[in-house]
Amino acid sequence: MKIEDYLYHRAPYLLIEKVESISHKQITTSKELREDEFYFKGHFPSAPVLPGALMQEMTTQTAGILIAKEYNPLGKDYDTNNFDPKRPALGVLSRVKDARYKSFARPGDLLHIQVDLIESLDNYFEFKAKILCGDKLIMSNHFILSNILSQELIASS
Repeated sequence: MKIEDYLYHRAPYLLIEKVESISHKQITTSKELREDEFYFKGHFPSAPVLPGALMQEMTTQTAGILIAKEYNPLGKDYDTNNFDPKRPALGVLSRVKDARYKSFARPGDLLHIQVDLIESLDNYFEFKAKILCGDKLIMSNHFILSNILSQELIASS
């Protein structure tokens, strides 16, 4: 499964490397943190750690893959290489209900991101997620993604 077929995100902001498993209501992805990742250079130079906001983004991107694969209103017409303002943008972060950061992730760590779909209603999708480093829980959250028209992402002049 090629992640770029399901998300508009591209390097360096594509934060997921591999889909480990996927079903109608659950997905697990992974990411190995390399020392040369852009965010380690300034967060923090003498003690590099993965920013919490990017942990949130990893869970959001993982959930976005699930939406694009299992709940995509465009079906096979969904093309992540052709941004079209008349089509829906899938999995836009609408709300973070809860996020808890329990530990740090550092260069060399292999992260597993597990996301469970709790409920879906029309274009709104509620998720619970967790990030594990080995057997250790380092982050958990609860959030909502929505499908909106892509034109809403474009700034008006």
